[in-house]
Amino acid sequence: MVHIKVILLFLISSSTILCCSRSVAAAPFNVLTYGAKGDETTDDTQAFEKAWADACKAEGSTLLVPSGHKFLVGQISLVGPCKTNMIFQLDGQISAPSVTSKTWGAGGTLQWLEFKNLNGFTITGQGTIDGKGSGWWSSSSSKSSSNSLLMKDDDDHINYNNISFGGLKIPSTKPTALRFYGSQGVTVTGIQFINSPKAHLKFDSCTNVAVNKVKITSPETSPNTDGIHLQNTKGVTIQGSTIACGDDCISIQSGCSGVNINGVTCGPSHGISIGGLGKDKSKACVSNVTVTDSTIKTSLTAVRIKTWQGGSGSVSGVKFSNIQCQAVKTAIMIDQFYCDGNGNHCANQTSAVDVSDVSFQGIKGTYTVKPVQLACSESLGCTGITLGGINLTPAGTAASPPSCLDTYGQVTGATTPPINCLKTGKQPKKNAATC
Repeated sequence: MVHIKVILLFLISSSTILCCSRSVAAAPFNVLTYGAKGDETTDDTQAFEKAWADACKAEGSTLLVPSGHKFLVGQISLVGPCKTNMIFQLDGQISAPSVTSKTWGAGGTLQWLEFKNLNGFTITGQGTIDGKGSGWWSSSSSKSSSNSLLMKDDDDHINYNNISFGGLKIPSTKPTALRFYGSQGVTVTGIQFINSPKAHLKFDSCTNVAVNKVKITSPETSPNTDGIHLQNTKGVTIQGSTIACGDDCISIQSGCSGVNINGVTCGPSHGISIGGLGKDKSKACVSNVTVTDSTIKTSLTAVRIKTWQGGSGSVSGVKFSNIQCQAVKTAIMIDQFYCDGNGNHCANQTSAVDVSDVSFQGIKGTYTVKPVQLACSESLGCTGITLGGINLTPAGTAASPPSCLDTYGQVTGATTPPINCLKTGKQPKKNAATC
């Protein structure tokens, strides 16, 4: 009997120790504990770095940015590898320094907040990342102009050298607000981004990415402020998010595949775009992209593929379906004559990124300039282009017919307006696949 009591006491004590150990392990790494003030005046960068250093070492840890505070954080790179299943709980606000702050430039200004080399990492919460972009935009020499055959648009590559703001010289490159690099199993959910100087959320060289119920907001006139920018990233799901910005809501660049976008509300913006690809005779590869069940409103385009002349590589396996358009300028676009927004002349070139196996299904709503604009390379053409269930009417009184240039494919069923400009028959000879 005594032995039984001893065993029971041992078990109870062990359970208590384990329970307490779990409680200690589960305690969040609160940036306030590490000296952050959260008054949007004091520089809290070091407090974030210290909290990260400890949280990174603990399995299943949570780094807490608490509500009710606005944390001024300078350029910061939070680098792994860390223990897996780490959570960055963002309930407060993280604010960028002003455009004239001396904190910019020490590490370049390609990005403001960077997460790098992580595995199984989540950013979640009800907080906000505020890029304080207005100073950057007002000092920008970029205006929305282009020599594209089709539309006016901005480009990411703009020279900001020798620009001053309030008499002070500012960095030559605008920063992306938040960038993930070289990471896998990344989830971003619930948080809000506002007023990034450039792109709001970027994934570069990542795999298995999920973005859920994120809200992104910047003015329609803010230059180059992509909502979500994907580059060299594979296995991406973006869903249930709302994006309004001065450039593409979602920009899909070279090296991306397995991208699934659904339930996104986009606009004002430049729409959801693949490209521009192939600049400076570069090779670009994008495949297996699906965009479905989304709404695009008051935007430059709804869904678009854009490539530069002179490039190589391919875009293939793309499906746009069940897209509702509200007063977009052009609803459906392929532009293989894309040119930047600096007023530079883009010379005609015969090589091009190969565009094939692209489907536009159930694209409906209203436009203000053109319902369908497909302009493909004369040397390659676009092949395997399918349109069906198209119902696009002018937002005003003047209707405009669809137009196609060297576009090969088929239309399934009746469309509004009728689309009779696709080519059939012998197609241009293409080079062997390069991707």
